Amino acid sequence: MTTLTAIDYRADDARQQFVESLRETGFGVLKNHPIRQELVTSIYQNWQTFFDGDTKQDFLFNKGTQDGFFPASVSEVAKDHKVKDIKEYYHYYPWGQCPDELHAEISEYYREANSLAGELLSWIEAFSPGEIAAGYSQPLTSMIEGSQSTLLRVLHYPPLQGDEEADAIRAAAHEDINLITILPAANEPGLQVKSKEGSWLDVPCEFGNLIINIGDMLQEASGHYFPSTTHRVINPEGANMQRSRISLPLFLHPKPEVVLSERYTADSYLTERLKELGVI
Repeated sequence: MTTLTAIDYRADDARQQFVESLRETGFGVLKNHPIRQELVTSIYQNWQTFFDGDTKQDFLFNKGTQDGFFPASVSEVAKDHKVKDIKEYYHYYPWGQCPDELHAEISEYYREANSLAGELLSWIEAFSPGEIAAGYSQPLTSMIEGSQSTLLRVLHYPPLQGDEEADAIRAAAHEDINLITILPAANEPGLQVKSKEGSWLDVPCEFGNLIINIGDMLQEASGHYFPSTTHRVINPEGANMQRSRISLPLFLHPKPEVVLSERYTADSYLTERLKELGVI
């Protein structure tokens, strides 16, 4: 039976444990990692204020570059689903638009999370079997060098009103597009991961945990050696329906020209998936 166990980032065998977890389940959970909890807490608080206000409408997303605020009315429809997710979100890129009062903090987090993501990608590279690594068009770490495509998404799942569309949940079952995703434990539970057995497992939401999952691009580049994880965010019940949920995933993307496989470059793969999601 698949279980979720947090791996100590500082342990001597952390790299091997982490990559084995990714290989087996498509995800890994780290504790005692270098992402600062006080920075994450402050971001959650400050962006909650942003989502609760009206100025967010001044930062509506640019369709061509996909930076800025995405209201609930244009929220994603997960692949093979027909109902929009119950969420709104902001796409932050260093080159993109951002409210002045939020910029310094979110850019600092972007740098820190990118640095750790690059380190974790080097762990994956180091523990990829020889025949798998030989299939990479270039080292995994070089795929992201100078990339302007890595996305930090600030997600807001608003309180539920009780009149939501039938079958709508905060985030329907889906896989991520990118190489790996780094996600600090959110301020509310709800994230679930699908196990090999087909059951849904609650991801530990203890604050301080860092959740990492494989995305479709790494699955493609590794010839499906590393599985892209199906996951979802379920709706709260009872009193928790009135609580917002903030989440902060960093989607680590390669440069557009990087060759993932004989079928795809990073750019062609991303374009295909964004069309499926209905956002371009």
